Amino acid sequence: MQFDPNDLEHTAVYKLLTGSIIPRPIGWISSISEKGISNLAPFSYFNAVGDDPPHVMFSVGSSNQQHKDTLNNVLATKQFVVNMVTEALAEQMNTTAQSVPPEVDEFELAGLTPLASKKIKPFRVAESPITFECEMVHHYFLEDHKQGGACIVVGRIVMMHFDDAVLLDHYKINLDTYQPIARLAGSYYSKLGELFSVKRGS
Repeated sequence: MQFDPNDLEHTAVYKLLTGSIIPRPIGWISSISEKGISNLAPFSYFNAVGDDPPHVMFSVGSSNQQHKDTLNNVLATKQFVVNMVTEALAEQMNTTAQSVPPEVDEFELAGLTPLASKKIKPFRVAESPITFECEMVHHYFLEDHKQGGACIVVGRIVMMHFDDAVLLDHYKINLDTYQPIARLAGSYYSKLGELFSVKRGS
């Protein structure tokens, strides 16, 4: 079958995209409001976009023309932290996906430990083995939307934090101890399965 996204309901487009573009890494974004209230929420429209210098991106959807707290905070302060999600943190990550009022601190809601960052104001998740302190360098609102649209945020990594337990020699990551999870469709997530290697041609 073929689909023209202009002819589909937004929910159909969402299901087709999130069910086929898998697995997706999860950017667990912590931010802070101008009033000093911490926010923590997961986003699966997330990835690295460059390493020289290192940048990441995440996309925040809006509903009823209302921006999410994460986007409001990042646009106001120009700072955020990416906390990587592991198997052990899946339930707490899911807790922070709830829609709650701006005055609610998701660190407290999920029983997580806020850890001071080195170069920016938003706190890191102490329980996450890998965190990236970021400064926003660009944002772009998608145009011609049917529902609430979305905003793409690009941030430059200004500080990296790695737990010693997930590091191997020569800056490689120990996947056995890292144990990241990825987002699928609906309520489904995935762990790392069987790994295989394909050598690049010369």
